[in-house]
Order: sequence, then C-alpha cells, then structure tokens
Amino acid sequence: MEDFFRVGVISSTHGVHGEVKVFPTTEDAKRFKKLKDVLLDTGKERILLTIESVKFFKQFVILKFKDYNTIEAIQGYKGKELWIPREQALPLEEDEYYISDLIGLCVVSDTGERLGELVDVIQTGANDVYTVRMADGKEALFPAIAECVKSVDIEKGTMTVHVMEGLLDE
Repeated sequence: MEDFFRVGVISSTHGVHGEVKVFPTTEDAKRFKKLKDVLLDTGKERILLTIESVKFFKQFVILKFKDYNTIEAIQGYKGKELWIPREQALPLEEDEYYISDLIGLCVVSDTGERLGELVDVIQTGANDVYTVRMADGKEALFPAIAECVKSVDIEKGTMTVHVMEGLLDE
C-alpha cells in the first residue's frame, strides 16, 4: 500500500508573486482548501511546502506557498508533483478503493481459478474497468460492477470476480 498519494502537478507559474497553477489529480479539487501542507517531489527529494492561499481558475487550482514570493523562486518546479500522506487522503465510501491498493491484486474467479494479476484501472466515467494480466500473459478487461466483481480483500491481496459470458472470448 502506498504511503503517499499524488494530488496535483504544477503546470506553470501564475503571476509574479510566487503562485502556481496546479492541475489537480484528486477527485475533489476543493480539498486543497483543507490542506495545510503538501510534499513537492523534485525528482531528487521531497520538500514540505506550507499552503498560504488557494484559488480556483477553470480546471486549475492556484496555490501560493509560504516563503515563495517571486516567480523566480517557484518557476523551477513546473511539471513537479504534489503529494500528501495517506492519512490525509479523502475518506472512502463502502466498496471504494484507492487505485494504488488495487494494483497487484491476485484475481481469482468465483469458481476458485487463479486468473492473473490486476495491472491497471481504466476510469471511464460510467464505471472503472480493471485490466488483468492473465496467467497466459494476455490481458483481459473486467468491468468494476457488482455483477462482475464479487469481493475485494486488500489485506489478503485478492479480488474475486465472476467471469461473465463472453468476457474472455477472443
């Protein structure tokens, strides 16, 4: 399980007073209003930044960090990711999971057959789709719907699925 979650990526500077435009990678961009700090991943280290102000502009979040008061002080962070510790992540509803916790799960059928490993989650809007690398190396797509996904056990590292008719047809 991941200890940190990415909440945004700095896309550019905003103005001359050290503000940045952040593309949010979290479901609820408004959550930045509640955050006090974020970790900036420079590629070499993670720097703790204190959020001084938050504004919203189109699909972006405009952040101002404490002690970064000029465009020169912040411009080198363009393209860098912002992270928070897991304990600050948004709470989950019943039957919701963090994608990072699903990747790597062993996928088994409801008849007990080991099918493969969950390697990706595709977010379609209607429902997520799980990409499973099957035992033979091929990939299969399983819709994240109750008729297909019967149970998820993060602790045991397994997902049980019902292989619906036609799902594994080539």
